[in-house]
Amino acid sequence: MPGRKSFLYWQAVVCALIFAASCGVAAAQTASPPPAVSVTPVVSRKVTETSDYVGRVTAIDKVDIVARVPGFIEERNFTEGQLVKKGDLLFRIEQATYKAAVEQARAALAKTKATEVNANLQLERGKELVRNNNIPQATVDQRAADEAAAQAGVMEAQAQLDQAEINLGYTEIRSPIEGRIGLESFSVGNLVQPSSGKLATIVRQDPVYVLFQASERDVLEYKRKILESRDTSAQVTIRIKLPNGSVYPHSGVNDFVDVQVDSSTDTVTVRAQLPNPERLLIPGGVVGVTVERGAPQSALTVPQSAVVLDQAGRYVLLVDAAKKVEQRRITTGAERGRDIVVTAGLKEGELVIVEGIQKVRPGQVVTANVVPGT
Repeated sequence: MPGRKSFLYWQAVVCALIFAASCGVAAAQTASPPPAVSVTPVVSRKVTETSDYVGRVTAIDKVDIVARVPGFIEERNFTEGQLVKKGDLLFRIEQATYKAAVEQARAALAKTKATEVNANLQLERGKELVRNNNIPQATVDQRAADEAAAQAGVMEAQAQLDQAEINLGYTEIRSPIEGRIGLESFSVGNLVQPSSGKLATIVRQDPVYVLFQASERDVLEYKRKILESRDTSAQVTIRIKLPNGSVYPHSGVNDFVDVQVDSSTDTVTVRAQLPNPERLLIPGGVVGVTVERGAPQSALTVPQSAVVLDQAGRYVLLVDAAKKVEQRRITTGAERGRDIVVTAGLKEGELVIVEGIQKVRPGQVVTANVVPGT
């Protein structure tokens, strides 16, 4: 019996130790610190209403240089790709034939002028003779007709001289605009004529146009705001995003909205004009277009990293005054860089979780580390 009592005693001791150990583990688990998260306050900022489109850069002025008279190219006076000014000599076509034509036309003009002088003298002499009845009136009438024909001959010869001088001028092909000239299509020594096509192309690169397609709804909304403002000359600000993702440093304004809707796309062509002093916008290139409509308005914004999307929509996790996590459904608007506009569901100053969202759940107590908004 004494042995059995001793066994029961030690069994009780072991059970007590196991119970104490388990209680210690539970206490340790209960005492673990709450998870840490980073929060940022909901802030109110001035936000401009915008719409985003895809646009294409086009040149305001683009000229294909062509030959207006036939001949061999004698000179090329530019380097491909260089900036040329209006009036700069680009090509010279052989001139000998056209100079000869000018001299021939001048000689013909001098001859017709001499004929006119003679016809005028004969007419004046006839008028004197007819007064004394020395010649019939019919002779005077014929001399008047000859004098008129001589005047017409002078006019015709003058026109031929003008045309010859014009053709001689066409042998010097000059730039009609200021811009950058592209590749030549014909080198020195080639025979060119009007049917040869373009010799080179000049593109004006500053300023430039950007064309984009806006929905009919957007255009109607824009016109409605114009009517409400009663400013028929109002324009919207246009900003450009380059293909590498950087923001173009110069803004522009819209200067044209097409007068009809494209039936194939149900969109309206809108054109904006932008300065291009650094030649960053290349005609023919594709760019992002952001249209700023109206004056800046106050709006609540949160970092995009705080917004979670599920099947029911968008929501954020907040930390309240009791350090507990709360789920809040929100309605969002346009994106503004790394932030997003919140149109409903939040109040200014509330703290939203931006880091640690995956490790917390609604109702859980957390340790909030406040970080400044972006």
